Amino acid sequence: MSILMIGGDNVASITGMLSQHGVDEVIHWDGRNKSSITRKEIPERTDCIVMLTSYLNHNAMKYFKNLAKKREIPLICAERSVTSVYCEFCKRFGSASCGR
Repeated sequence: MSILMIGGDNVASITGMLSQHGVDEVIHWDGRNKSSITRKEIPERTDCIVMLTSYLNHNAMKYFKNLAKKREIPLICAERSVTSVYCEFCKRFGSASCGR
């Protein structure tokens, strides 16, 4: 599974948790350059998009939400914490992938 994570700066702990639950690749866009983030193309191999909402403006979130819906890519919105992303990941992909 390949995940595109948008927002946040230091996401190593989140990436580590996701890799423990079957994620092979995490592509991270920090979202600091607000004017160019919405010009980026979502990679073709993306299986899921994780938006760290504490670090994105509303326009960027709306833009990526619409792209995910258009391309039928699952979308997870969470705060930038391992626990928040873990809980949303489990809700989206079921307890089997979360070791429950």
